[in-house]
Amino acid sequence: MHKFDTKVQLVKYRVLKEIARLSWEDDLLENVTEIPKIIAPGKIPTMRCCIYKERAILAERVRLAVGGNRRNRKVIQVIDIACEDCPAGGYEVTSACRGCLAHRCEEACKRDAIVFDIHQKAYIDKTKCVECGACAKACPYTAIHNYKRPCEQSCKVKAISMGKDKEAVIDYEKCIACGACVCACPFGAITDRSYILDVIDLLLRGRRGGFKVHALVAPSVAGQFPYPLGKIVSAIEKLGFSDVVEVALGADMVARREAGELEEKGTLFSSCCPAFVSYIEKNFPRLKENISANLSPAGTAARALKEADPACATVFIGPCTAKKVEFQREEYRDLIDSVITFEELQALIDSRDIDPAGLEEKPLAQASPFGRRFARSGGVAEAVSEALRERGSSFTPVPLVCNGIEECRAALLRASKGALPYNFVEGMACTGGCVGGAGCLTHGDANRAAVEQYGAEAEGKPLGRE
Repeated sequence: MHKFDTKVQLVKYRVLKEIARLSWEDDLLENVTEIPKIIAPGKIPTMRCCIYKERAILAERVRLAVGGNRRNRKVIQVIDIACEDCPAGGYEVTSACRGCLAHRCEEACKRDAIVFDIHQKAYIDKTKCVECGACAKACPYTAIHNYKRPCEQSCKVKAISMGKDKEAVIDYEKCIACGACVCACPFGAITDRSYILDVIDLLLRGRRGGFKVHALVAPSVAGQFPYPLGKIVSAIEKLGFSDVVEVALGADMVARREAGELEEKGTLFSSCCPAFVSYIEKNFPRLKENISANLSPAGTAARALKEADPACATVFIGPCTAKKVEFQREEYRDLIDSVITFEELQALIDSRDIDPAGLEEKPLAQASPFGRRFARSGGVAEAVSEALRERGSSFTPVPLVCNGIEECRAALLRASKGALPYNFVEGMACTGGCVGGAGCLTHGDANRAAVEQYGAEAEGKPLGRE
């Protein structure tokens, strides 16, 4: 029993599941080239011209699913051969054009790109157009529309453009690895590279070498799977993980530490969302000093485990493609050994034919409701305010909750001009917070409701003590 938002996710899942199955059996190297044939059309939806092209695209999906080119560490990547069916995009004159006398569009265009037919209907000469949008603003009938590709529309940091062959191109100087384009592409032509084989290797080496491999599960796990959460905990352990650690416990620790840091510095930006941190570093470098010095909840939980047992390994499991960048950063490199998403966890569970429905429910360690609600927008600000209250601080937090990267940008612009009347900024790149992450199985209001219920189950428990 599975649930996915789209059939693109289903294709991705089937590739990951087959790779994982062969890897467990140590048959991957011999059979990896056969995977596109095994799961090719007939078993998955296709819009391609022929089965051979579909298999070629699947071969690229397989390449990224096994980790891709190890010298190219970029997480979000484009499968060029699959990026073909979107319109070129840009400004187009629609049928709403009335062929009016004013021709304001023509007057507004500085490139002489507006031309007219015998009926005085406007057209755009694409050889001259620079996509400035002046004509669209001038048209009294709003007859000129900007048709952007889904990936371009979804990317709020403007990191996606069209290449010479009209394929999507990612500007990694701007990309924050939030994965919005991954969710938006209707053909799955943009995807995140997988570390699923690294995780299987860790589990197998841990079994042989006798060291523990901890699963660090993000609080946004609530509601992601069609089983009680306790059964998913059992399924994770059945994969070979030593135990399942609630990242919300790390969130409790982060809230307490950020409360102290806020009290000391007077102004603070949260460090929990790696895409938000990356956005500041790339676009507002002068504001970097305001980012909390604390690690994210995942990094904080991992550090506690490594301090207790330096020989152990940790794997973060969550909704976030940007975490696949975060764990490569210097400050996390010795703390988190690998990262997979909820999508990849589902593939791992099914690759071992594990049926969570038949497993016992194992409770997670009890974090506070505040730590668990880090998963949704507003949760971090609430937790930091609670931490200040619990420590009896006289400091008054004035938080700003930024839900999505556009709200983050607006806040940072004001902060860069010294015009932000808030002393704590919670930044979440994904709309809704972590519950809207690209690696979620599903997206929507139900995820937020599930996290609220997950938090309510711990009601009354104070923030985690260290």
